[in-house]
Amino acid sequence: MNLADTPLHEIDAYMQEAWKAFHIYRKKSLKERAAFIRSIAIELENCGDTLIQTAMRETHLPEARLRGERGRTIFQLNSYADACERGEWLEASIDTAIPDKVPAKPDIRKMLIPMGPVVVFGSSNFPFAYSTAGGDTACALAAGCPVIVKAHPAHPETSHIVADAIFKAAAFNNLPLGVFTHVYGASFETGKALVTHPLTKAVGFTGSYGGGKQLFDWANQRKEPIPVFAEMGSVNPVFLLPEKLASDPAGIATAYAGSITLGVGQFCTNPGLIVAIESDALKTFTHDLGKAIQKTQPAAMLHAGIVKAYKEKKGNALLQDEVHLVAESETAVKEDEGLPTVATASAETFLNNPLLHQEVFGPYSLIIRCKNEAEMLEVAQHLEGQLTATLMATTSELKKNEELIEAVKNICGRFILNGVPTGVEVCLSMHHGGPFPSTTDSRYTSVGADGIKRFARPISLQNWDNELLPDELKNENPLGIWRRVNSELTKKPV
Repeated sequence: MNLADTPLHEIDAYMQEAWKAFHIYRKKSLKERAAFIRSIAIELENCGDTLIQTAMRETHLPEARLRGERGRTIFQLNSYADACERGEWLEASIDTAIPDKVPAKPDIRKMLIPMGPVVVFGSSNFPFAYSTAGGDTACALAAGCPVIVKAHPAHPETSHIVADAIFKAAAFNNLPLGVFTHVYGASFETGKALVTHPLTKAVGFTGSYGGGKQLFDWANQRKEPIPVFAEMGSVNPVFLLPEKLASDPAGIATAYAGSITLGVGQFCTNPGLIVAIESDALKTFTHDLGKAIQKTQPAAMLHAGIVKAYKEKKGNALLQDEVHLVAESETAVKEDEGLPTVATASAETFLNNPLLHQEVFGPYSLIIRCKNEAEMLEVAQHLEGQLTATLMATTSELKKNEELIEAVKNICGRFILNGVPTGVEVCLSMHHGGPFPSTTDSRYTSVGADGIKRFARPISLQNWDNELLPDELKNENPLGIWRRVNSELTKKPV
């Protein structure tokens, strides 16, 4: 199988095909787009064990995890197809004319329309759910946009199999060549060529801060800047308040040991920072968490690049002044494995050292010891944007810490109470995004049907004859979708 980098001169031809396809695909009905996305789900299931075995070999992920992830991806595809067809994401609104008003009020109707070809960069840690047929691809197709996927170089064969499934689905639905394109590229040049091509209209990315920020910069340096939704990482801070911690330090330690090391720590919602106030309960928690980490078996990470980055970043963190090792796995680690590790530092040390704020992608967490609630609040106020933040607290503590709650709200996209951040439910209420630097646009999510809106833009149509309007905005509402008519949410005709 030849999976060499796509020559740069071919990218222009692919983008031209995508642009031609856009003018056909954008006119497909919501029902037709949904049928295409559902067909992808069927073809993904039809890939069978070949896909699972290939992904196991390329990513080191276990079979059960990959089967579960494929199931999640199929659910995502069907969920977004259903949402596409329901049309709520269109935000259709109608304000009818009032000709007797002075000056006369015109008839104005608004909805979201597709932006154009979308470039999607697959992630390494979710070879199905956030990759070739993942959420970004499904959302862009639902919005009416052709998709150009750059295969992640860590699992090119897996991506190739999934891409073939999408091609089959496109052919089954008689869609034009260019509605989906699959390219390869391990070098930055491929990514740059895709993002800077004048026919690219939006970008979806899941990965590192360095990679996402570079794509964002390229997109904004274009003659015509384009939107980039880049999910770039997070330390997902956990705030342990004293009463809650004292109620069950051992149980909380067990839960967090599992969360820190889940999937060898290779989740964007891994709890990389635990903030607590010094107490006997914190000492018990730290001891029990350390014991659990010591008993955790190291496991292979996704690829050599991630192993190298984990060792370097963890090593740099542990070399910082006043950062102390709490525990690491007692099992000897192999070259391709990540060693589960927990360290600790004072709040003063953390506040004075920006390096400790950076994500260490892998099975690692840093416990921050605060002198009191005021210092905990100061830590919260100095944290950068996060995908998630967690508060472990009793009801009485919640009532007494409004300022802390507000400070944490300012830095996260999902705020969890008395739980762990790992695990991202696919549903409309999920917000998987957050303030910079966790993402490049905190207004949008990469999980849930609202993610479709990332690849659409609003347009207002003024004084158009009813027969010339798109079905979504016609008086009779032939699609039966929810619309806001003269400020009233309704499915009734105008």
